[in-house]
Amino acid sequence: MSHADYIQRQWAANAAWSAESNFFFEALTAPEFQWFFVQALTAIRTELYLPGVSALFNGIEASLRVTLQQIAAEKQATFELSPYRVLSNTLLTSAHDAGMPVGALAFPGEDNFFDRLASKKPNRVDVEVVRLRNNICHGDILEFVQVVDGGKDAFFTPECLRETALVLLGVSFEWAKALGDFRRACGLLHYGPTPPIPSSPLIRST
Repeated sequence: MSHADYIQRQWAANAAWSAESNFFFEALTAPEFQWFFVQALTAIRTELYLPGVSALFNGIEASLRVTLQQIAAEKQATFELSPYRVLSNTLLTSAHDAGMPVGALAFPGEDNFFDRLASKKPNRVDVEVVRLRNNICHGDILEFVQVVDGGKDAFFTPECLRETALVLLGVSFEWAKALGDFRRACGLLHYGPTPPIPSSPLIRST
């Protein structure tokens, strides 16, 4: 089985939402992180919300780390990603200082995104994309557990993450568009202009 065979099977399986998949491929054009978004979309489209959300967070983190490293590549002998620079307020601040459009990662209604980003210990407040990433990617889904029967019982199914998954997907579309514009402006991409965000029934703006 060749890599081309795999990609062709993916195209066939994702035909119903090909415009959304194509957007991530064309906007990012970066194999180091584009597939996180594409396969996250597939997972969410097929109601696999846990892997979908996790993949989006990994894609956002990878796109930040790789792009920052590429910007600094001229100053470094080898291209390597630091194991210590993970998605955090600190990483986002570094990206912002480098001119990256991190404001696109603000969640709907998160008008204090940059205030949170500038907050320091002991009063630091993580921006929402960081807070959710730290919880979900470390297995803490307690805020999504549904309490019923006056607190006597509780349950969780992956569908409890559905609304969060759809909001995060909307943020990811905005991020991919803004990042694609930035990477092209920096000369990191030479594949046409960044395409517009496609219409999608999944995107949540609130």
